[in-house]
Amino acid sequence: MEELLRDSEKDQNNFTALQEGSSDASSQAAVDGSAGQTHTLCLHLALDPSTTEISAQRPFFPGEPLEEDSVLFNKLTYLGCTKVSAPRNEAEALRAMANMKSSSQASLPVTLYVPNIPEGSVRIINQSSNTEIASFPIYKVLFCVRGQNGTSESDCFAFTESSCGTEEFQIHVFSCEIKEAVSRILYSFSTAFKRSSKQASDHVKDFLLPTPDSDVYTFNVSLEVKEDDGKGNFSPVPKDREKLYFKLKQGIEKKVVITVQQLSNKELAIERCFGMLLSPGRNVKNSDMHLLDMESMGKSSDGKAYVITGMWNPNAPMFLVLNEETPKDKRVFMTVAVDMVVTEIVEPVRFLLETVVRVYPANERFWYFSRKTFAETFYMKLKQSEGKSHTNAGDAIYEVVSLQRESAREEELVSPTSGGGPVSSQEDEAEEESDNELSSGTGDVSKDCPEKILYSWGELLGKWHNNLVVRPNGLSTLVKSGVPEALRAEVWQLLAGCHDNQAMLDKYRVLITMDSAQESVIARDIHRTFPAHDYFKDTEGDGQESLYKICKAYSVYDEDIGYCQGQSFLAAVLLLHMPEEQAFCVFVKIMYDYGLRDLYRNNFEDLHCKFFQLEKLMQEQLPDLYGHFSDLNLEAHMYASQWFLTLFTAKFPLCMVFHIIDLLLCEGMNIIFHVALALLKTSKEDLLQADFEGALKFFRVQLPKRYRAEENARRLMEQACNIKVPTKKLKKYEREYQTMRESQLQQEDPMDRYQRENRRLQEASMRLEQENDDLAHELVTSKIALRNDLDQAEDKADVLNKELLLTKQKLVETEEEKRKQEEETAQLKEVFRKQLEKAESEIKKTTAIIAEYKQICSQLSTRLEKQQAASKDELEVVKGKVMACKHCSEIFSKEGALNLPIISMENKGIEMDDEKDALKKQLREMELELAQTKLQLVEAKCKIQELEHQRGALMNEIQAAKNSWFSKTLNSIKTATGTQPPQQSQLSLPPKEGST
Repeated sequence: MEELLRDSEKDQNNFTALQEGSSDASSQAAVDGSAGQTHTLCLHLALDPSTTEISAQRPFFPGEPLEEDSVLFNKLTYLGCTKVSAPRNEAEALRAMANMKSSSQASLPVTLYVPNIPEGSVRIINQSSNTEIASFPIYKVLFCVRGQNGTSESDCFAFTESSCGTEEFQIHVFSCEIKEAVSRILYSFSTAFKRSSKQASDHVKDFLLPTPDSDVYTFNVSLEVKEDDGKGNFSPVPKDREKLYFKLKQGIEKKVVITVQQLSNKELAIERCFGMLLSPGRNVKNSDMHLLDMESMGKSSDGKAYVITGMWNPNAPMFLVLNEETPKDKRVFMTVAVDMVVTEIVEPVRFLLETVVRVYPANERFWYFSRKTFAETFYMKLKQSEGKSHTNAGDAIYEVVSLQRESAREEELVSPTSGGGPVSSQEDEAEEESDNELSSGTGDVSKDCPEKILYSWGELLGKWHNNLVVRPNGLSTLVKSGVPEALRAEVWQLLAGCHDNQAMLDKYRVLITMDSAQESVIARDIHRTFPAHDYFKDTEGDGQESLYKICKAYSVYDEDIGYCQGQSFLAAVLLLHMPEEQAFCVFVKIMYDYGLRDLYRNNFEDLHCKFFQLEKLMQEQLPDLYGHFSDLNLEAHMYASQWFLTLFTAKFPLCMVFHIIDLLLCEGMNIIFHVALALLKTSKEDLLQADFEGALKFFRVQLPKRYRAEENARRLMEQACNIKVPTKKLKKYEREYQTMRESQLQQEDPMDRYQRENRRLQEASMRLEQENDDLAHELVTSKIALRNDLDQAEDKADVLNKELLLTKQKLVETEEEKRKQEEETAQLKEVFRKQLEKAESEIKKTTAIIAEYKQICSQLSTRLEKQQAASKDELEVVKGKVMACKHCSEIFSKEGALNLPIISMENKGIEMDDEKDALKKQLREMELELAQTKLQLVEAKCKIQELEHQRGALMNEIQAAKNSWFSKTLNSIKTATGTQPPQQSQLSLPPKEGST
């Protein structure tokens, strides 16, 4: 019904039909026609049990703007309006509602317009005078509330608005003739809020995003919760992959870590954290926040952020709500705040974060989760404080004008929930509805599974692997509760009986190499299969490539049926749990052993039989719904075709699809009837109120969205398992269908049958001709493409041939040059060898000469020493003889001094002269002999030096020759030839020096 309301402006023909069947609409149309004014299409919801929804057109009143697409609500009583101080306070709104209800004396029937577009206005029209009481844009409506059940205000609702200014707010109170319609009215407001918030989001961003010179400062504040892992460390708690709520465990000590990082404008200096506070719930009062013990604070390692860590004891009484296990259909909010002291700001700044948490038992294990950080962006507007004394003249002191979260505007449009109690997820279902169909492959499947269930499955699989022929006892009971996500790949293969089908695996590897006539159809369907799932959304990604291979392989494997539209969804479900080879094996088993391919045969004859059986079951178990569908001429094939052909995989969320495949593989194809009847039973009330198009739209859009929540899907599957669909009854209905078909064929005129058969053959012929034309076009296109490729290949071959000829020519030149180089190298090697031999012979000669010189020097040294020793001995002998002589001893002393007597000076002088001459002569001879010996020694040393020099030069030449066989060989040759004359001249120099 909500979908019909929101799409009212698109389906004008339907509204015309509704107008014809409604007396209220007719009268309204008569009034409009008599007025003769311009009309704008709106949906008029008359709150009357007999006719709940009708279409109407509102006249255009002079002087007022034309009302855009709106939802109209009649049979309302306007109780009045009053001022309120807190426009979003539910308690104050309820008090105002009760006061207005009790004090209202006269009733004022009104029509309420709720816009369908973001630019629309909420309008209150007096029905009696057809005048406007109040009008204001939808974005100025701040808060909606309804009366509490069990009170006199249960049929009332109200909303607050700020049309009177920012300091004053008004609440408008209404009473509804039909209490059940209040939720419909509030739902229309919710839809209007969402559309308004979407359009305003860009405007908010433009307003909030700061420029470098603005007075708005942007901060990113992230929250992380850590738990004691029992090993002395604290590890981050996991978060849900889709909704990003924290998964906390009961009774375990925790740490709360908040990181504050400034993103824009001039950097502000954070001095310290004044305190960290925590409380259950959201929109909590400051007095309800509880201070945590601070563990640490300071800048991060890179200096770009400020990190605060606080200790959280969940066992404290004030945190009881955050320490109790959360029911599956509930959620709990948590609020964390930090007060930061900033140098440039007068007072502390509070950053407040609100997040959803779920509390699990302490022994719970999480298989799959997200590590994504929970963060909020804050926009803080500052103004410079006046009249403040500053420590430094250049420092500015600011005051906070506003501090706003990026998500605050969206949160203002929904009803706040105070306190820390769990909030029912069912309250948000209406907010999640939209006109768009649910994309296939939507939603993540929870990987969490209690240890008890995992243990039961472990025992069952152990027994099963011991005896694969027989299914173990208790399997059906476990499957009805759903196979754990981590075990589905193994269990599905075991249920299908293809866990060790090596022959099919080998066949698949052959099939994917073969061509299929349906490749273009498969490629077109692949892009439309599970576009909402990350694995399949990338074009030419791994998911689409594997899905294409499976569909192509099956089209080759099953020549009779081939590929049919819708098979890709089932193959995609299997691919999400196992490799493509195993997925193909299970797919073939479902098509053949479970009878899915039979639905595609004989012009879908078996599928029509399934529709007949489903309608018979509806007639038996849902007679009122069956009668309603019969009145609408709504047949099963109009809404259940995809249920049977795709096994619910095309439209429904994955959490529900996987559970259906669990039951299908365990129980067989009849489970489709169970699920179909469960869907019809749960949607019975909505379907009974819908018309033909509304029912079809409900099946297409709303029904799949109801089971996005995993808990809703679980309850549906429980109800499906409890529905009784006897096999005997299905067989009976099948026989009835066959009998009916036979009677139809017998009663049919042969001419009509032949004409129908002829039309079918003509359609098949046209289809084949179209396929033939497509193939011919594809053949021509491929030939043209091949011709172009061939021309390009020939051109490339010519270029390569030219390059080859040039390369050959270069090769011949290179080989010739190489030959010349080899000849030169051989010549140089020969020259080098000769020079090396010559140098080696010279080295040998030089070594021999050096050895001879060393020997001569040694002999001369020995001879000199001997001569010195002999001279000394002779001198001693002479001294001894002289001293022995009495006459001489008187003349010479031991020191060699003369002792001449005074008398006979002349005779003695003559003797002394003779002796002196003799001694001088002897001394000169000895000096001469000593000089000759020294001269010989010097000559020997000079020759040794010359030989050493020659030897060093030769060694350098040899080393140079070894380092370079070409260039340095010439240098060594020149050096060897150029150093010979100097060597000869040097050898002759020492004798000249000695002789001089």
